[in-house]
Amino acid sequence: MKKNAQLSNFLKEKRIASGLSQGDVADKLGYSTAQFISNWERGVAAPPVNILKKLADLYKVNAEELFEVVLEEKIREVTNDLLRRFKRAGR
Repeated sequence: MKKNAQLSNFLKEKRIASGLSQGDVADKLGYSTAQFISNWERGVAAPPVNILKKLADLYKVNAEELFEVVLEEKIREVTNDLLRRFKRAGR
């Protein structure tokens, strides 16, 4: 399963709904390649916090909504990590 499944799906859906390609987004955010955007949308990485407001503006979504999706993913990630470590410690 993708690391950031909810976030990656959200980002891809909003980008497509905005009529932008990954290359368009990369250009507007100052990235040299669309690989960064692809990585976010595949759940390989999450966008840096300092980029969230710009992404919200580009995708015409509420910045707080985007922040909430990111926050939920981080909580899920930390919870899963702690659970794995807890289970390993009990062996």
